[in-house]
Amino acid sequence: MSSPNINGFQAIIESSKQKTKEECDMSAINISTNNFQKEVMNSDKPVLLDFWAPWCGPCRMVVPIIEEIAEERPDIKVGKINVDEQPELAGKFGIMTIPTLVVMKNGEIVKQASGARSKNAILEMLPTWGGRK
Repeated sequence: MSSPNINGFQAIIESSKQKTKEECDMSAINISTNNFQKEVMNSDKPVLLDFWAPWCGPCRMVVPIIEEIAEERPDIKVGKINVDEQPELAGKFGIMTIPTLVVMKNGEIVKQASGARSKNAILEMLPTWGGRK
C-alpha cells in the first residue's frame, strides 16, 4: 500500500483557501459608518451601494441580483447598507425609500434609483469604467 501524497493534499488545501478568498473578495461588502470612508469614499473603483432592510420585500428580491453583480463585475465594488443598522448613512444620502441603489465614483454620486430593479436595469446604471460596460 502506498503512502498518501501529502503534497497533493497540501495543493488541494491551498487551492481551496485561494478560492475562498477570491469568493470573499467578490461578494458584496456590508458598509457601516466604521468602514464607509475606506470602502466607499476612498475606493479606487466605482461603488454600487444597495440601501436595504431585512423586513423589506422588494429589498430581498434585489439581494441575489446585487450578489450576482458583485461576483460578475470585479471592476465595481458592491456594498450593502442596512438602513435600520446605519440610520446615519441613510440620512446622509437622504434615503426615503428602499431599496435605493446609488452609484458613486471618486466619492461623488453619479446615479441613484429607488425601488426594486431588474439585473439589466441595475447594470445600465453602471457606465463603462475600466474597459467594462
